[in-house]
Amino acid sequence: MLKEIDISYRTMFAELVQRTHDGQFLADFPLEGWFVSVTVKDRDYWYFDLPTPAGKDKRSYVGPHSDTEITARVKAHKQIKDALKERRRMVSTLRRAGLPGPDGFAGDVTKALADAGLFRLRAVLIGSVAFSTYAGMIGIRLPSSAMQTGDADFAQDFAISAGVEDSLPPVLEVLQSVDPDFRAIPHHADKAKVVAFQNAKGYRVEFLTGNRGSDEHSGKPSPMPALGGASAENLRFLDYLIYEPIRTVLLHREGVNVLVPAPERYAVHKLIVSSRRITDTLGRVKADKDLTQAALLFESLVETRRSDAIAFAWEEAWDRGDGWRQAITKGLARLPPKGLKALGHAIGPSVIDNLMQKTMDR
Repeated sequence: MLKEIDISYRTMFAELVQRTHDGQFLADFPLEGWFVSVTVKDRDYWYFDLPTPAGKDKRSYVGPHSDTEITARVKAHKQIKDALKERRRMVSTLRRAGLPGPDGFAGDVTKALADAGLFRLRAVLIGSVAFSTYAGMIGIRLPSSAMQTGDADFAQDFAISAGVEDSLPPVLEVLQSVDPDFRAIPHHADKAKVVAFQNAKGYRVEFLTGNRGSDEHSGKPSPMPALGGASAENLRFLDYLIYEPIRTVLLHREGVNVLVPAPERYAVHKLIVSSRRITDTLGRVKADKDLTQAALLFESLVETRRSDAIAFAWEEAWDRGDGWRQAITKGLARLPPKGLKALGHAIGPSVIDNLMQKTMDR
């Protein structure tokens, strides 16, 4: 039985999400600048103009008018206050209470990219670093062994990257501010493009994007105008994972405000990708970790009465076609028993029984 996190700590976590968002908003958009409304293809967007010593305003993307939270923050900009000392105290309290955070290096990398504007430009933190945020978000204690990683992965939708008309500073420079040993890794299919960066100890930072509706771009890097000179690896199923991400906080230093996939999408996606891992030793280890994380999230969401969220995420993935169904069913066959039981609770035990029977009949 998974243990719930005390309500006082869940409340503090939620407050920290709000405070770090306030703080990041003020860091991204200083008080000496101003917001402007711009219409692009019949949709209204907020941008921010900041005067520069050269006399020309620097324009940065903020977000769509339709995002009510962003619009409210624009209107209340001058009232936003940031208290780093209090935020550090809250992070320390939550970590001492057993809520997980990233290892220090992963936290520093994510913070540097956040401060450079990565999440303002609607990129999404994915992988095990993102998984570490789900305990506080869901309110269930998750084992730290399921969060260990040697890399950090970030994803951005291609249409967003092409449409925001804004960009990070050079990504390599941002990463080298954390560790000067970071270097660009040319893509194997196009040496002129870079989707990954690695330091001397083998820590890897990679940028990913969805496959844009077909396998045409698989194995090829896509140029991403908003990623500061970086391209992104095209991956099938990724568009599903990063649709409607959730804002939360990484428990590192004073808290890092990030966007992560919805936990139910993360769980179903891990079920899918586990079945597509290369079957060498490392691939099997990664697949086992995928399935462990999926099972923990299914259990946690059911425990906190969010079965409907799992059911909706499952149905959307299942309805996307035969390739998706095959990957889901293959992953299902190796899902840990507790996760399988929780998933059955969400979508119906008979659905699970029928799928498992078909798997055995093959």
